[in-house]
Amino acid sequence: MSADSDLIKLYSARILALAADIPHHGHLDAPDASVKRRAPLCGSTVTVDITCEAGRITDYAQDVKACALGQAAASVVGANIIGCTLDQVKTARDALKDMLKNNGPVPPAPFGGLEVLQPARDYKNRHASILLTLEATLEAMQQICASSSCA
Repeated sequence: MSADSDLIKLYSARILALAADIPHHGHLDAPDASVKRRAPLCGSTVTVDITCEAGRITDYAQDVKACALGQAAASVVGANIIGCTLDQVKTARDALKDMLKNNGPVPPAPFGGLEVLQPARDYKNRHASILLTLEATLEAMQQICASSSCA
C-alpha cells in the first residue's frame, strides 16, 4: 500500500490541475527558434517555439506530449517564461535539476511554482520529462544568441 500512497502523493490534485491547463499551447507562426526535445526513457516530447528581442523572450509556444509531471512543469514554465533572459532560463533549468537530483532548493522566481514537483525527486525515471521544457527553451535561446546579440 505504501507504493500506492506514494503515487497518489506524486500525482497530486495541483499537479493534475497544472497538467490540464498548459499556457501557450501550440506553435508560433514565425519563431526565431524552434526546438524539439525527447526524453528517451519515457518517450515524452516537447517542442518549444520562441521569439526574442533584446535578449528576452517576447513570445512563446509549446507542444507538450508528456506525462502529467512533464505537463505540470511545462505549465509552470509557460506561465512565467515571457520576458525571461537566457541566464534566467539556464538558472531555472539548473535549479530544477538540482532540486530533483540533489534535494536542492526550489528554483528561483519566477519559477518557484516548480516546487510542486518536489515529490518526483524519488522517481528518477521521471526527471527527464520534467526537465524537457526548460531544456528545449534553453537550447532555443542559445541558438538565437549564437546568431545575434542577446545583450
